[in-house]
Amino acid sequence: MGYQSFLPVGLSQGAPLWWPNPNYRPSDTIAKGPAGALNASSLLEARGNWLRLAPVLNVIFPDGSDIDTQSSLVEIANPGFDGISLLAKCDHDIRSTGSIKGRGGVYEVLMLAEMLANSQGLNVSANPIGLLSQEAGDLFGRHKILVGSTGNLGFSVGVTARKLGFAVEVHMSRDAKSWKKERLCQVGVAVVEHGDDYSVAVSSARRAASEDPSSYFVDDEHSLTLLLGYSSAAFEICEQLKQRDIVINEQNPLYVYLPCGVGGAPGGITLGLKYFFGPHVHCIFVEPVASPCMLVQLAAGPSRPVDVYACGLSNDTIADGLAVARASLLVAEIAGSQIAGVATVSDDDMTRWVLDLWISDSMRLEPSGAAGFAALAQHGRDIRKSHCGKEGTTIVWTTGGAFLPDAEWKAVLERAESRRKVRLTGRARCEIDV
Repeated sequence: MGYQSFLPVGLSQGAPLWWPNPNYRPSDTIAKGPAGALNASSLLEARGNWLRLAPVLNVIFPDGSDIDTQSSLVEIANPGFDGISLLAKCDHDIRSTGSIKGRGGVYEVLMLAEMLANSQGLNVSANPIGLLSQEAGDLFGRHKILVGSTGNLGFSVGVTARKLGFAVEVHMSRDAKSWKKERLCQVGVAVVEHGDDYSVAVSSARRAASEDPSSYFVDDEHSLTLLLGYSSAAFEICEQLKQRDIVINEQNPLYVYLPCGVGGAPGGITLGLKYFFGPHVHCIFVEPVASPCMLVQLAAGPSRPVDVYACGLSNDTIADGLAVARASLLVAEIAGSQIAGVATVSDDDMTRWVLDLWISDSMRLEPSGAAGFAALAQHGRDIRKSHCGKEGTTIVWTTGGAFLPDAEWKAVLERAESRRKVRLTGRARCEIDV
């Protein structure tokens, strides 16, 4: 029996839906990754690395937020969520890189820099600020970092690597916005444009890196280092919930809505949250209706890669950061049983919530960043029913938005307002017909 028989009704028609993961095991905490590479110790080590390297980040990003609180956790005033208590984890407003991708991209660049410096006897582990020395910069200048991206990961890798002195080459998919390419060029990154999707851009970057012994490839599909960088966000959540006197337990479960592209960022965060909260946290991945790559991969199982095209879907979405046709097999393998399910949302609903959250909460989001709100509004009640119906505490994770140029932001709002008028007109006609 093929995996397609397990796909939910309406998926191939692009209908928004909630898909409870049939292989979800709420009590799973740390999955058995390749060669046991991911475990509690590795998550704690990653957190320690972030704290140890904080002085370097404070120099590279002098206007950034403190490493202990990379983004704020705020209450949402918007009334459109069944009256539940709703918090937003504001990765759209991380001032260093402006998106969730900074957690993984920045971390992997720092780990590479430290490894190279130590290999040359600079011993920067004892004195991390040595990564900013002239000697270290000269060393990094002889190396190139490559990555495939729709935009935000490329910028996170690119801006960090360039500040340390690396050459950087970012392969961009057809979905990447022009302004994201331009900001990369402005910091001295070489941009290679592709007329194909994200997977092709990643494959091209991987191939180019393999042909140059001085190059390093940041592999968004297979990197354990990226996952560990993302996982440390769970430490922030724990501290921020504690500051609010919110205790997560059986009586008060935690629901976390995570926007999902290839799966690295939500996968790493899920690993971290499960480490702390075990069966009392339920991580919901959110994908566009045209690009539900993780849903398709989880339904197929981790034994072989499957893309959304095989399901008759286009991978064409306004949420460029989520426009991924094929999910990370690594994430499906090591975190699949820890993912509660996948919610899909339409472009119109993401756009609607960009406008609504701007009006109610002054949140400046890319459509990708509003995906979790769209999923909660449409599927939240069904998702809670999937887990004993308890209201619990809900967190929507945002990504992308703070660095949107004013012209791009205006265009997003205008599209949202246009779609809003269409909805209101349609509703009025229905009422007249009745």
